[in-house]
Amino acid sequence: MGNPKNASSNSNWHHYSIIGLILATFASGWVRYLFVDSSDPNRCSALLNEGQWLDDKYTNWQPQGCMLNNYQPAQVKTCLSSKRVVFAGDSVTRQLFFAFAHIADPSLPQQVPHSDQKHSDHHLVAKKSDLALDFYWDPYLNGTLVRSLVDGRSQKTALLVLGSGLWYLRYSTESGGLAAWESMIDTTFAGIEKNMPSLADKVIYLPVEHPISSKLSAERAAFIHDADVDAMNSDLLHRVSSVPTVPFLDLAPVLLPSSPIALPFTFNKMLTASQTNDGLHFSDKILKTQANILLNYRCNDVLPKKFPMDKTCCRSYPYPSFLQGLVILIVVGYGPLAYYMKPKLAARPKLAALAASPEISWAISIFGGALALMFFADRMPMWMKEQKQFDTYTFAGLCLLSIAAGLGTVTKADKDMGFLNRDQTDEWKGWMQIAILIYHYYGASKISGIYNPIRVLVASYLWMTGYGHFTFYYKKADFGFLRIAQVMVRLNLLTVALAYVMNTDYVFYYFAPLVSLWFLVIYGTMVAGSKYNGNLGFMVTKLLMSMGVMTYVFKSGWIIEALFAGLARFCNIQWSAREWMFRVTLDMWIVYVGMFCALAYIKIKERKLTDSGIWPTLYHGSIFLSVLSLIWYFWFELSQPNKFAYNGYHPYISFIPVLAFIVLRNATPTLRKSTSRVFAFIGQCSLETFIMQYHFWLAGDTKGILMVLPFGTRWRALNLIVSTIMFIYLSHEVADATGYMTNWICGAARKRPAATLPPPVTAPTRENGSASNGGVPESIPLIAQSAPTPPNGGTPAREIIFDVNRLAPVSPQGSSKDIPSAAETSLSVESSQQHNSHWLNRLLEAPLSPVPQWNASRATRNRIFSAWTDASSSGVGLGVKTGLILASLWLLNIMWPST
Repeated sequence: MGNPKNASSNSNWHHYSIIGLILATFASGWVRYLFVDSSDPNRCSALLNEGQWLDDKYTNWQPQGCMLNNYQPAQVKTCLSSKRVVFAGDSVTRQLFFAFAHIADPSLPQQVPHSDQKHSDHHLVAKKSDLALDFYWDPYLNGTLVRSLVDGRSQKTALLVLGSGLWYLRYSTESGGLAAWESMIDTTFAGIEKNMPSLADKVIYLPVEHPISSKLSAERAAFIHDADVDAMNSDLLHRVSSVPTVPFLDLAPVLLPSSPIALPFTFNKMLTASQTNDGLHFSDKILKTQANILLNYRCNDVLPKKFPMDKTCCRSYPYPSFLQGLVILIVVGYGPLAYYMKPKLAARPKLAALAASPEISWAISIFGGALALMFFADRMPMWMKEQKQFDTYTFAGLCLLSIAAGLGTVTKADKDMGFLNRDQTDEWKGWMQIAILIYHYYGASKISGIYNPIRVLVASYLWMTGYGHFTFYYKKADFGFLRIAQVMVRLNLLTVALAYVMNTDYVFYYFAPLVSLWFLVIYGTMVAGSKYNGNLGFMVTKLLMSMGVMTYVFKSGWIIEALFAGLARFCNIQWSAREWMFRVTLDMWIVYVGMFCALAYIKIKERKLTDSGIWPTLYHGSIFLSVLSLIWYFWFELSQPNKFAYNGYHPYISFIPVLAFIVLRNATPTLRKSTSRVFAFIGQCSLETFIMQYHFWLAGDTKGILMVLPFGTRWRALNLIVSTIMFIYLSHEVADATGYMTNWICGAARKRPAATLPPPVTAPTRENGSASNGGVPESIPLIAQSAPTPPNGGTPAREIIFDVNRLAPVSPQGSSKDIPSAAETSLSVESSQQHNSHWLNRLLEAPLSPVPQWNASRATRNRIFSAWTDASSSGVGLGVKTGLILASLWLLNIMWPST
């Protein structure tokens, strides 16, 4: 974590460069919003006038700078229940009417039921929403019904859509041609402007459709000319809008403030020759998108404004509630305030204790600044948001480029680093995270052949969780509360803060809750009967029993549903039990596979099986079997009809590719001492990249992508490069800051002897338990790999909560050195239990020599105060801190406004 005050400019040039880039994009976003988009802050004109197809199948239309919502009947009901929508005009308008009705109620027809009804009026009702839909056949818009609508003599409608023009050209002799059309427009627009808003909530006038001349019949082509259509649309454009001009920016025509009529000129930009047979009437794909644009224009700002915020066209963002604003203020403001006030409070130690040290204040400032930036990115219109689009060649190209970067930065250590060494697990997490990020950025979840292996990558993280935590608790037998607090705070600090700052919920960021759950399960499994953990039969039985209990709890469902119902009732926590059970059961047993693998590895080392004569056969056989397993897995997953079918098999087979990869990655000494620096670099902040992508880099709560450049859709490739640099940098800074904050919240451990399991008879002692890798410590990094470098340039402290040392290095004399030892990292179990057993008595006891003004309430207050500020307290202090934090979160939840 770089501190510009304590670092030289030469060594931190990359910090200054990327911070400058962040500030530049931040400023450019605000400049565009305040000066260019000021007349269209909600991007309604952008929705109606600018956009392009992102795919060649014409299913993903991208409005300029915002995310289009694909409406479902339930959303139509929310917006238009028991209301009336009216379409009037020619055959083009009639097609759009049926497309609109089919979205509102899929049981309604998509086109005219019978050919003899083409030139007739139609009345439909969407049953679920009780929405009345009327179409009036009036290609000249001069009939009695249309006149009554325009003059305000009919019932007010929720949406009025009018369209006419081509019939004036096709039958110019009878209609009067362009002059008659212009006169109709004058009358119609004047009536609408006079009678709004009593006429309709929203009025849309369709542009004159630009036909595909090459496909028009001879009769139509003789009268319908492109020049006439362009003239008519130009006339419409200048009546209700103006077109701003700014170099390098794609700007949409903007509705004049005085005009109540919207013209979706983007409809003509959607038209393509491949989607029409007669040059005038287009496919259902085109019509569905046009109808969706009408719904986005009418309904987006009416729908409930809660996450996911994935409907950003023609929609304002909600203002933060008082509590949300207060949380944002505290998260963002505490760090700078403490940094500024600490020196000024030196003479008042009680108040000074409330201000964190400069190092911690700097970390909190970075953490709060990153959250503020995510709030600006995903809860304000400063930066544009656009939709994802999967492209096979782009996806494959980025994957290959990432592989090339990883292979191109491989370095080799001087010696064999051992099985699953720390650098290797950093690398493993790194390339998996890159794959997951690319997968999310391009919305590849719809592709079963990609979704299935990505599920294995998530399972791999959980396997590491089981392997690493089991190893720690088996080797160290440190079951004190300090480690629980450290791991839980480190895993959840960013997630919990985001849930309040962004007004989402904790389970929404499913990865941190998932890993937290399994850590607690592992802890509970290992602490139960812990004095017998050295007994292999007991341990295996205990693991199987734990597996059975967890399977019943999540497969039966009623326990989780009852628990979540209790949380909703007593804590105002609204989590989806169904979604949570799906997340847990999808990887139901991979954590236990990791725990069994850790146990097997420990026993293999204890019993020196690698020295037996059968080991070379097992070694070569495992490599051969791993290759076959990977081939089988990819054949199997690609043969599944869809991802839903694969999900049924995943919990039972995910361990196969995971174990196969581990065997192959550690097959030779050369592989074990080789590490990719790029992959390891990403792996060091994998937790942060997984969580922060929800609101920065991606957008709309992961549903879209964030456009940090103000230039529009055409600059997507450059935007990807710039936003990725910013995203990775922020993730690393937040990872370092979170490490500091975890130590600050949990306090430093006192150096006392740790309780350890008595070694079993067959277990090697430290003197005879050397590793085959020459005494190199083998470790599973669970979250981060090392303590952040102190801003003042000091020596970083090893953070044992993120790194499980599985084998102590052996000196040439046979003595061992734990890095760090259990004595350096935690209180003994015995002393912790003794400390916690009477903390309430110690909290309330009086000083040995009470002053005259002493009273119990003041003593209690002072002890709570000192418990929070005493960084060395891992007993009383940590317990009180935990209670205060949980009580504060409960109170915050109870008071939090419902959405």
